[in-house]
Amino acid sequence: MTGGADTRERLLQATIELLAGPGMAAVSARGIAARAEVNQGLVFYHFGSVTALVAQATRLSTENTVMLYRAALRYEGSFGEPLAVGRRLHAEAASVGSVRVMAQLLAAGQSDPAYADVARQSLDLWFAEVTAAVERLLDDSPMRDLVDVPALARAVGASFVGLELYEGVDAGGAAQALDALAQLTVLIDVLDGLGPVERRLLTSRLRAAKARR
Repeated sequence: MTGGADTRERLLQATIELLAGPGMAAVSARGIAARAEVNQGLVFYHFGSVTALVAQATRLSTENTVMLYRAALRYEGSFGEPLAVGRRLHAEAASVGSVRVMAQLLAAGQSDPAYADVARQSLDLWFAEVTAAVERLLDDSPMRDLVDVPALARAVGASFVGLELYEGVDAGGAAQALDALAQLTVLIDVLDGLGPVERRLLTSRLRAAKARR
C-alpha cells in the first residue's frame, strides 16, 4: 500500500504519539511504521526522511495546540492570562502531548542541528501567539517602555517547555517556579492599576533605569 492521505495521516499521528509517549529514542522509520501499521518504506515514500516526517508531525502538533489555546490568549484580561494559558497547557500536557513533543525535540536538537531547526520553527508558532498577547496586554502599561516584548514572549513560552522537563525530576520545584511567575503577574497588574500621576512617575523612573543599563 502506498496509499494517499490516509497513510500520510497515520504516519504523522504515529510520529506525534511516539514523541509524546516513549520519546525520541523510539522515533525511527521502523518504529513509526510499526506504530502506524504500515510498511517501513512508506515513511520514505511519503516524506523522504525521518527528519522530514518529524518536522511535519511537530508542526501539525503545534498548530493544532495553538489553535486550541488561541482564543484564550486573545482574551481581554490581565497580564496573567498568558500565564493562565501556560498553566493549562502544562496541566493538560499529558492529553495534549505537544509540550512533551517540543521538549523531546529540544533535547534532540542539542546534538542534531536538523532537529534543532525543527524545534525552532515550531516554537516560533507559539512565540508569535504569545507575542501578540503580550503586546496587547502591555500596550498601555508603564512596563511597556522597559520590556522587550518579543524577548519576554520567548521567555514565557520557553519556560513552560523547560518546566515540562524539570517536573520530571523535581515536581515540587517546577510548581514553585510556576508560582513565582504568578507573583510576577500580580506585580504587573498592581502597576497597571496605579493612578495617572503615579504611572507618569513610575514610567519616568523606568525609562531612566533602562537608559542606565
